[in-house]
Amino acid sequence: MAITDWPQDQRPRERLIGQGAAALSDAELLAIFLRIGVRGKSAVDLGREMIRHFGSLSRLFSANLTEFSAINGLGAAKYAQLQAMLELARRALAEELQEGDLMSSPNAVRQYLRLKWNGAQHESFVVLFLDVKNRLIADAELFRGTLTQTSVYPREVVKAALAHNAAALILAHNHPSGTPEPSAADVALTQALKQALALVDVRVLDHLVVAGTKIYSFAEHGII
Repeated sequence: MAITDWPQDQRPRERLIGQGAAALSDAELLAIFLRIGVRGKSAVDLGREMIRHFGSLSRLFSANLTEFSAINGLGAAKYAQLQAMLELARRALAEELQEGDLMSSPNAVRQYLRLKWNGAQHESFVVLFLDVKNRLIADAELFRGTLTQTSVYPREVVKAALAHNAAALILAHNHPSGTPEPSAADVALTQALKQALALVDVRVLDHLVVAGTKIYSFAEHGII
């Protein structure tokens, strides 16, 4: 049965308007994004199939075009719409980080990093440069590949911090496949960077390791 044949108070769009987006299931939210289903399936049915196929929203969002298009009814147009929606979410979070103290909104920082590395197949090292009020000035991916003390050059991080006139920064890198727990090399690198940046009076507030939806904070574990 098409959604237009459902009682009005059961339709996803009407429920969202009346009750708010949080009241809807994942499949119902996807149905609003999809707008229409395919022959024999409503948009909600198609949303449920997407979740079953990928196993989670995070895997759906990180799918490439070929993987996304494996489901009947999905293709390049819907893939482009989804990627545009995710990019808008990233930019909205970046605006939020630029307006307030990052240390008072750690969840926003984590959501931003999760979205930033959504679907990434490589390991990379990112620095969030902050002003004296801990507001985001800019963020930059400085290195890619397996991270060791020799592949992430402290002098390059110091140079970038000075170029942005940063008073503090947050280090972050991802583990595309694995757990968020840091390696011995991660810990050694963090200490080397902290010491190098202290020489130019730039504070390292945290180092976050992102692995899918899980994030490890050096500050929370007393390592930094």
